[in-house]
Amino acid sequence: MIRIGLSTSVVQGGRSGVATYIFGILDGLRQIGAPIELTIMGLENDLPLFQSWMGWAKWLPVAERFRPAIRNVAWHQFILPGLARREGFDLVHIPSYRRMVASLPCPQLATIHDCAAFAVAGKYDLARMIYGRVVVKWLARQVTRITTVSGATADDVVNYFQLPRERIDVIWNGIDHGRLKPQDKTLVDEGLRTRFQRKTPYFIYLARLEHPGKNHVRLIEAFETWAKQNPALKHELWLGGADWHGVEVIRARAQSSPLRTRIRFLGFVDSDDLPMLYAGAEAMIYPSLFEGFGLPPVEAMACGSPVISSGCGSLEEVTGNACLRIDPLQPETIVTAMNQIATDPSLRADLIQRGLAHAAQFSWERAAEKLMKSYWATLGKGDSLERKDKRI
Repeated sequence: MIRIGLSTSVVQGGRSGVATYIFGILDGLRQIGAPIELTIMGLENDLPLFQSWMGWAKWLPVAERFRPAIRNVAWHQFILPGLARREGFDLVHIPSYRRMVASLPCPQLATIHDCAAFAVAGKYDLARMIYGRVVVKWLARQVTRITTVSGATADDVVNYFQLPRERIDVIWNGIDHGRLKPQDKTLVDEGLRTRFQRKTPYFIYLARLEHPGKNHVRLIEAFETWAKQNPALKHELWLGGADWHGVEVIRARAQSSPLRTRIRFLGFVDSDDLPMLYAGAEAMIYPSLFEGFGLPPVEAMACGSPVISSGCGSLEEVTGNACLRIDPLQPETIVTAMNQIATDPSLRADLIQRGLAHAAQFSWERAAEKLMKSYWATLGKGDSLERKDKRI
């Protein structure tokens, strides 16, 4: 049995990609019966988010005064080392590169989800960009071992952090196939009508409202062009996701659009509504300029939605040949893909079948099995991930 401390203070109320990763890994580790004694270190008010794992794992509360980002970084650097020594951890797992620790009394495994601070200009404010590009680069060199959620991110870590590839394990994210699966059309139609007042077909983009990285403005431009070319079609564009940096630019552009009454902001979408929204969409459009993984396209595929996606960052790797590929910097390519989906039923059906087959390979249980190998490798008690496994 390995005694592991898992830091979880970056879950942002359960509304972040890192939160999805943490919850998925916890499910996967429990389901495979991982030989670990796990301590979840989390902010006091986040306990309800982890209630379903209590009993299987131990809860170690972190005072709420350490929730603000700067204080939280300080907690990791100055308090966590003492806790790790007191608790007798064999290993500490930090699931976000912003919280990597300079020095611990035990080996440290960090998960890096993306290198956006390097790859996307203007993604964060100046202070965060400096922290991500300078401080994190140094901290990464102090970590015993690193996992990334895609091969593309692993390549970025090697490139930007100058770390040896043999210290990095690639472990794809998984999805919850018990929840994300094809839906009954009658129930979907009824749910969309009652919960979302759906009256017309819709294209959907589910990603936090972040400008410029998520590329909402070009999607709105493409939607306007598509609607002008297809006046008989009254589709709407649904944008789901929590407000983030640059949201005011996105909302202003939508408000100034001649199609503003056909552009809907859904806000943060509850996980229980995701399968219905995916399954009921004409297509899921994902024009992001950069992703470390990109779960929504895979989730949409699993629910039977055709996917239109950029290939930026990890997206080409993660979506494979199961989508219509676009150039996110060229709105006309988005328009072409929307036309193909809306006017070619056979293509749409083919994309759905390809998507279902592609999504089937993403599993949190499989991710957990690979993470266990990384844990052993971090402790020097086993080999790193089997490089012959081409599926990652």
